[in-house]
Amino acid sequence: MRNPRLYPLYATIAIFIVAYAICYIQFPFMLSTRVVGNLLTDNAYLGIVAVGMTVVILSGGIDLSVGSVIAFSGVFISVLLRDTGLHPLVVFALLLAITTAFGAAMGWLIYTLGMPAFIVTLAGMFLARGVAYMLTIDSVPIDNEFFNMLQKTYWVMPGKGRLTLIGIVMLLSFVAGHLVAHKTRFGANVFALGGGEQTARLMGSRIGHTTVSIYAFSGFMAGLSGIVFAIYTGSGYPLATVGTELTAIATVVIGGTLLTGGAGYVFGTLFGVLTMGLIQTYIVFDGTLSSWWTKIAIGILLLLFILLQKGLLRLTTERATAQ
Repeated sequence: MRNPRLYPLYATIAIFIVAYAICYIQFPFMLSTRVVGNLLTDNAYLGIVAVGMTVVILSGGIDLSVGSVIAFSGVFISVLLRDTGLHPLVVFALLLAITTAFGAAMGWLIYTLGMPAFIVTLAGMFLARGVAYMLTIDSVPIDNEFFNMLQKTYWVMPGKGRLTLIGIVMLLSFVAGHLVAHKTRFGANVFALGGGEQTARLMGSRIGHTTVSIYAFSGFMAGLSGIVFAIYTGSGYPLATVGTELTAIATVVIGGTLLTGGAGYVFGTLFGVLTMGLIQTYIVFDGTLSSWWTKIAIGILLLLFILLQKGLLRLTTERATAQ
């Protein structure tokens, strides 16, 4: 195991396997496909938005707007389906165009004005949430035949577990995110940018184009996550998914991606999402623990991985000095 950058990924996978084994020993039913299917369905929207967040963090940036974009997406879909005769697929296409353009605009501001991503996306967070409130202040239920069909679409796995449509969309998003981040020229530019602008310039990367594309990709994934969240809940509500951006950042870090950028794997984020979902499932099975234990467990895991990353950086620096 000569590549120290793989240590956080291996640690993430090991923690997930050990945690699942502990859950299985106490509650053997947790190994059933019914639980696995629910784990994928319940965390589908978080997994999708975490794919976009992984690419952003790999570049050394951050996107605080994604939670608000998800809420806006649900409201946008529910209001348009209620007030217009548009087909849901047309509404989805309009929404993805808007959220992608929104992300691209933030990326353009970050590069052109030289402003910190934290500030620009913080403004985007308030803007998206505010626009959602302008559309409605109430929870709007979605009553559409095609939409209901999407909610009820699933495939039965061995053991009678249900692999839902939104669970499949999440898994496909991770496959697409892996290909984009690790198999394309754009992905190489993202990693180069995460190593520093000087490094990216030496590699011949177009910094501005890459920055705009990164945040456009994050906006697209947040819009897709909003569609999945609307299918999951069957409604749109402007107060939904408050704090999801921080949860997404936590899953990315627990998944082994360096918070400073330049190192990490989209595949690791999947295990970060599943680990969070597993903790919540354990609490439901136990029945005596408060849901706040989920936050405590996530906080401890996050702290452990940040310490692991600090140790990794020190090890890498020492090796570079020795050479």
